[in-house]
Parts: sequence; structure tokens; C-alpha cells
Amino acid sequence: MESDEAAAAAASPQGSGGTVSPAPKKRGRKPKIKEDSQTPWSSSQQSGGKKTKQSVDEKYTQWKGLVPILYDWLANHNLVWPSLSCRWGPQLDQATYKNRQRLYLSEQTDGSVPNTLVIANCEVVKPRVAAAEHISQFNEEARSPFVKKYKTIIHPGEFNEEARSPFVKKYKTIIHPGEVNRIRELPQNSKIIATHTDSPDVLIWDVETQPNRHAVLGAATSRPDLILTGHQDNAEFALAMCPTEPFVLSGGKDKSVVLWSIQDHITTVGTDSKSSGSIIKQTGEGGDKTESPSVGPRGVYHGHDDTVEDVAFSPTSAQEFCSVGDDSCLILWDARTGTSPVTKVEKAHDADLHCVDWNPHDDNLILTGSADNTVRLYDRRNLTSNGVGTPIYKFEGHRAAVLCVQWCPDKSSVFGSSAEDGLLNIWDYDRVSKKSDRAAKSPAGLFFQHAGHRDKVVDFHWNAADPWTIVSVSDDCETTGGGGTLQIWRMSDLIYRPEEEVLAELGTFKSHVMTCASKP
Repeated sequence: MESDEAAAAAASPQGSGGTVSPAPKKRGRKPKIKEDSQTPWSSSQQSGGKKTKQSVDEKYTQWKGLVPILYDWLANHNLVWPSLSCRWGPQLDQATYKNRQRLYLSEQTDGSVPNTLVIANCEVVKPRVAAAEHISQFNEEARSPFVKKYKTIIHPGEFNEEARSPFVKKYKTIIHPGEVNRIRELPQNSKIIATHTDSPDVLIWDVETQPNRHAVLGAATSRPDLILTGHQDNAEFALAMCPTEPFVLSGGKDKSVVLWSIQDHITTVGTDSKSSGSIIKQTGEGGDKTESPSVGPRGVYHGHDDTVEDVAFSPTSAQEFCSVGDDSCLILWDARTGTSPVTKVEKAHDADLHCVDWNPHDDNLILTGSADNTVRLYDRRNLTSNGVGTPIYKFEGHRAAVLCVQWCPDKSSVFGSSAEDGLLNIWDYDRVSKKSDRAAKSPAGLFFQHAGHRDKVVDFHWNAADPWTIVSVSDDCETTGGGGTLQIWRMSDLIYRPEEEVLAELGTFKSHVMTCASKP
């Protein structure tokens, strides 16, 4: 729709002002000092911190006033400790007006209590069409069972940033050995997750069989179900699970990309398909097990000249994957051809690359996000072995380093990007050539901006089980003095549906209103 870009601009009013620059931080509270650093929203380095704080608060206040218009549903959940990752788990059950689903988070503490991996239950309210199906069952003489509280839209006057949402409830706590920097779920069984911490190892957890722990100072850490070894230095962020095979991919400070298969530690479903036990094979007997089993890599791949920041599998092959790093390179790999790069784009961005994602609908399209504030779209058919590659398009809509990119599972041309500027942008590359005059101030392809976070949006995840629903998390330590904000939201379907369909619906609604107004 032509008005979508306008909605994007309205959803994120621009504040003004500057601040004294602190040392910039990459990925939550991880410092990475640059001599010529700029703060995400600073245009004047010596304007004073109060003005920047005021502009952030003003932008946030304006966004709150637009919530009832822009969102079909939104839940805000205050976090005591920051979380650097958030992921959807399996759907547990479905009801008429809402679904219950697992949600994976972390708690990055200050050391007064242990770092934890949190498994929560989330109630996801269904779209408005769920209630519309029952309109015809109108009972004039009784209180209808179909008339129930279906949707909670947070009115600006009722928005409590300090509250915990009733839609998110902690189910289980795992005491994690070190802070949780990244969480990824196994597509073949989303009860199995992998985590990255400040160590060379990747930790595998069966969250259903792990015992619930009480996180108090001095408590022993939980024991992973499996440890993946192979890195020679810390691997903190780059982590991916293969959509076609139980393969795990990681990158780290040792400049390498490491591939594992956990197939040998997974039982076949077959005769025991009804069992609810762990699918991770145990080497000990129950509580007598003192050490977690480990598995070495299938391959270690060298080609980067600096830390590998993110990795992604091809959606169609467990043997093909890509990686990006602080050397500004995008590298494509094929495990069948050896451990050297198949294609290496030397200058994929003008700064460090933070994130990459491979389109699940079209295995030729790859997204990258960078500290140069841009998102770039590459077609691997245009990349050559000598490192030459021009992106299909460069998306410019962030004012600070991009931390996360992810394709939408519901439409092949739509993707999201989050950044240190506190924004989560939703783009559609099919709209790049359809930019309207009314949206001239909005970047091409941008049709929605989620501006509900007041600090860097460190992670987000589309919900594959609930179309157009997103969970996002921000590390609020710099702006609010601690903690983080978890938000679960779904933009209004009037924003992403086809323009002709929306106009027809609005026309019908207008006719209905006019008819009702003409009655005595």
C-alpha cells in the first residue's frame, strides 16, 4: 500500500539532539572501542546527555500514542536482567482466541545471582479474524459464550513499562555456565536448543528433561545434554541450526567456522515415537552422570581474517552455508568441496558485519547487516570466486549498527532488521520500485517501524506458528539504568495486506457505518 511507508514514518517519530559519546557497545554489553565512535542517535557529540535522553523519551511517548492504530496486538514485558537473545519454541496448544507457546530467553546478570536460560510459556492472542468467525452466532437473550475478552490493546494511558505481562510466565529456569549470548532451536525438534556463551564450546540442551533450578548465588550450574567442541577461542554469537538435518554451525574469535552433526546423539523416532523422554542420548545413568557427553566437529573452515560474527545455513542443503565477520567479508561455503571458501566477497559492507540470513523461500537471496548502519541484499548468482559482488539493493533506514536480520516466514520478499538505534524495521524488497511520492521521506522498501524499545534491539524472532507475530528484546542498561524489555507484537493487518483488499474492506465498513447512521 502507498500509505504503508507513511505508517512506518509515523511509527517512529524522529527526535533531535546529541550527547557525549560513551564507548559504543556491540551485542548487548560487549564493548568494542573505536576511536571515531558515534552514539546511535547523536548528531552533535557535545550537546549533552540530557537532550538525547529527552529525545528518546519524546520518541517513545509519541510511539505509545500510536499503538492502538498500528498494532493488532502488543504485549510489553519488563525484564529484571537484560536478555541478549529471544526465540520461539514449540506451540503447546491452541484455543479459540489464543495459542500457548514456548519462549526461550536468557538473564544476563551482574554476578549477584547466576546467569540463566529461561523457558517461558507465552499466550499468543490470535488475530482479529478469529473473533470475526463467530459474529453470525449472535444470541440476543443470553450472554454469549463467544463474547469473551479476546484482545488487549495497550492504551497509552495504561501502558506500564515497569510491569510484567500476564501473557508471559516463567516455566523453567536453567542455570547456565556463563552468560547466554545466543539461543537457537533445532528445527527438527524445537525442544532441543543450542546456546553460545563466553567459551569455545556450543552447549546443547533438552529443555523438557532439564530440571527446574532455583537461581541463587552459589548454586551449581546446570549440566548440558551435549557439548560441541572444536573452536580454539571463544565463540560468542555466530550460531545456526540446519533446517534440513540436525547440524549445528558456529563461528568465533578464532576466525573459523565449525560444523557439527548431532545425529549420533539423537535417537530415531520410530518405535518410540510416543515417548516424551529426551532425544539426546545419555552416557550415564540419571543423576550418576557427572560429565556431559561431547562431540567433535565434522569440519573446520578457514577464510576469515577476523572474528566470525554470524553464520547461516542454506535452506535447501546441510552442506552449504555462509558466514560474515569483522573483516567485512561475506563467505559462502560448501562442505562437499573442502574447507576453503567457495565465494568470498571481500568488501560486502563498509564496516564490520554483524548478521546474516538466508532466504528460506529463495536460496539465492542472502541478507547482511553491518556496523555501517545498512542492510544489503545479495544474490549468490551474482557473486564470483574472485570476491566480486554487488548487492541487489542497499537498505538504509537505521541510524546505528544493525545487529540482527531475519526473513519473514510468511512472505518471501519481507524481512526485519533491528539495530542499536532502538528500531526494528520491517522491509519488503518488492516495494523498492513502488515508492510513492507520499512516502518520499521514508526509505525505499520500508513499510513499518517498531519503535517500542528505548535502547538497542539485540534480537528478534518471527513466529512461524503465528503469522506476522514477532518477539523482540532490547538491552536497556544505557537508557533506563538496567534490565531489558521484551515485546510480543503483531502489526495491524491493514498495513501488510494487499492494497486492493484493504480498500475493499474499508469501503464495506464505510457503507455499513453510513447505513447505520441513516437509520432513525
